[in-house]
Amino acid sequence: MTISERVAYLKGLMEGMQIDASENTGKLLTVMADILEDIALEIDDINENALDLAEEIDQLSDDLGDVEDFLDEVCEDDDDDECCCCDDDDDECCCDDEDCCCDDDGEPLFFEIKCPSCGGEFTVDEDVIALDSIKCPKCGETLEFDFDEDDGDDCCCGHDHDD
Repeated sequence: MTISERVAYLKGLMEGMQIDASENTGKLLTVMADILEDIALEIDDINENALDLAEEIDQLSDDLGDVEDFLDEVCEDDDDDECCCCDDDDDECCCDDEDCCCDDDGEPLFFEIKCPSCGGEFTVDEDVIALDSIKCPKCGETLEFDFDEDDGDDCCCGHDHDD
């Protein structure tokens, strides 16, 4: 029996018992029965909304599963670009090269630069090195960086990791 049905049964009992709603006890019981009826209606509405939400969540879950399947299919080819010697489950790389591309944890790489003109030393990150040239912050001399295409493009294990 639902809560609404039980409240209806309670009201029927009150009518069958001929409780006088003009007396204090009758007024109290009538108000309590009305409150219980309102609560029961609210609970019914909440249950209906919960069922509707559950159906929508199931549909969204199915749609998300379709998207995941699609992305898995599209991204399968990208897995071939990963370094052969690095294990995704292990944080350590099998390479001994400290400049290995496998050890990229999202932190920028920094390089110590010594100006050939003034001998001043300063630190730059990989983005500055990629500019191919900068001015020395101490003497203003233009410093050029020239890398062969094979330098830095290959992993220490021989794999090309270009984006």
